[in-house]
Amino acid sequence: MKMENGIGFAFMGRTKHRYLDPSDRSLGVPLPPFETEPDAGVVRLRKPEEIEADAIDLRDAIEKRRSVREYAQKPLSRDELSYLLWCTQGVREVLPGCCTLRTVPSAGARHAFETYLLVNRVESILPGLYRYRALTHDLVVRAEDTGLAGKAVSCCYGQRFVAQSAVTMIWTAVVYRMTWRYGERGYRYIHLDAGHVCQNLYLASLSVGCGACAIAAFDDDALSDLLGIDGTDQIPVYLCAVGKIPGIRE
Repeated sequence: MKMENGIGFAFMGRTKHRYLDPSDRSLGVPLPPFETEPDAGVVRLRKPEEIEADAIDLRDAIEKRRSVREYAQKPLSRDELSYLLWCTQGVREVLPGCCTLRTVPSAGARHAFETYLLVNRVESILPGLYRYRALTHDLVVRAEDTGLAGKAVSCCYGQRFVAQSAVTMIWTAVVYRMTWRYGERGYRYIHLDAGHVCQNLYLASLSVGCGACAIAAFDDDALSDLLGIDGTDQIPVYLCAVGKIPGIRE
C-alpha cells in the first residue's frame, strides 16, 4: 500500500492547521470539567509531600531505562503507588476557570487523561480496577475482582505480564478536553501527551525499585468495555505495567 493511500497519512493530512474549523474555545464555549464525575468507594492515599523516595541521578535513571516484563512477587507499597501516580498525573496547582498544572506537560495544559489501575499486588489495596482522581489524589473503586487481570491480558492480545505486574496503569483520554481548544488536531496532541506521562513513569519507577513496560497493542473496543467507557468520547490510549525488579528490595 502506498503511504498516501493509508489511514495514517490521511489523518496527518486532515489535521493540518489549514483544514481546522474554529475550536469551541475560540467560539466562547465554556471549558469542560478537569476531571470526570466521582465514583463511589474511595481509597485514600498519602499525600505526595509526605512520601520519601530514593534519590536517583537523572542521567543514571535515563541510562538504566529499560522495558521490564518480568517482575518479583513482592508487592508495591501503598505509598509507592501514591508516588508513581503523583509523578505521572499529579496536580501541582489548579487555576480556576483555566486549567490544572501537573507534573507532566500537556498541550495547552488541557490534561485529557484519566488514569485507571489494574491492581494485582499493592499492599492494603484489594486486587481489581480503580480510577485515580488527580484533583483529590485518591482512588475510586471500579471493581474489586481478581478475574479482571485475565480479561486485561486478553484485551492486550495475550501479553501475560499485564497480569503478573504489581499494577498496570491504563490511560484514557476524554477527547473533548483537548478538542475544545484544538479541534481535530487535538487527537495528535493526546498521543503526544501519552509519551510524556509514560516516560515519567519509567523514570520514577526506578526510584522505588520497579521496572515498567509500555503497551500500545490492545483491542480498543474490548479494553473500553473492561473499563466501562464508551470508546468514543473517552478512548483508551496507552498502558504501562509496573512491578518490582527481581533481586531488588526482596
